Amino acid sequence: MAEVVLLTGVSRYLGGRVARELSTSGRVGRVIGVDVVPPTHDLGDAEFVRADIRNPVIGKVIATEGVDTVVHMNVIATPTFVGGRSTQKEINVIGTMQLLAACQKAETVQRVVVKSSTSVYGSSPRDPAMFTEDMGPRRQPRAGFGKDSMEVEGYVRGFSRRRPDTAIHLLRFANCIGPQIRTSLTDYFTLPLIPTPLGFDARLQFIHEDDLVRAIVESTVGTDEGIVNIAGDGVISLSQAVALVGRPAVPVISQAAGMVGGMFKRFGLADFSADQMSLLSYGRGVDTTRMRESFGFEPEFTTREAFDSFAQAVRESGDHLTGRSA
Repeated sequence: MAEVVLLTGVSRYLGGRVARELSTSGRVGRVIGVDVVPPTHDLGDAEFVRADIRNPVIGKVIATEGVDTVVHMNVIATPTFVGGRSTQKEINVIGTMQLLAACQKAETVQRVVVKSSTSVYGSSPRDPAMFTEDMGPRRQPRAGFGKDSMEVEGYVRGFSRRRPDTAIHLLRFANCIGPQIRTSLTDYFTLPLIPTPLGFDARLQFIHEDDLVRAIVESTVGTDEGIVNIAGDGVISLSQAVALVGRPAVPVISQAAGMVGGMFKRFGLADFSADQMSLLSYGRGVDTTRMRESFGFEPEFTTREAFDSFAQAVRESGDHLTGRSA
């Protein structure tokens, strides 16, 4: 059993939920949540320490508290939620580098769990139907969250070489969705008019917010190692998703996509990054065999059910949801 768990990003919605679930589960000794700002939500029995993972002081927290398990959830997908792209990259890349450097020096750390993303596979017209964990992208993400995720995983691989005695579990999650969470994609699907790439109908995969929380908890208390894709069964097309939320679609030619995206971003309606536009054009699918056979995890929601739980909340609200950022 994990005795002392350090969890990053607890002031955000998903991090707070994991802290609450872990600390009240009876399956770990202590949970120490760290973030740069105090959380406004309930952390259960978790203890909060105000600390910035970009600062080497995080190493003192790990050493002083005798942390044996580190769960890294402070990898941020949407730049508008943290003040812009430069801050997002600094938190994701520099923060991960400093956190892993601290873990490397701490002899007490025995297990590291990292929340990653299927965005590392990119989205291109040459992609396979389903990516397995051993495959690489046909076209690497050149900017944004996808590139950050690749750099984060690069630091994790380096850490595993320097600390082969530490168990590492890297979870690549499909896009998270649900009735409470707010992401760049939920902002997109709640636009009054939804621009869709003309001539494309991408296949999308999702993981329900409840399943993401369960997966992180099970990884924290489990023994599985390596890389694993986490996604709900099946896929849903972009046109089906738009129909479920009940909003009109406006087909946009690719040459105009950047201009339309910039307009929505300028008015704070949605964040349109290059990797998101590629996803909406070409889609992405991942194989989840390892999730079941090695990790032993079974999502409660299929991709369609996860999206429908979000769409139902949108239809009931009749307006833009004010969910909590991931």
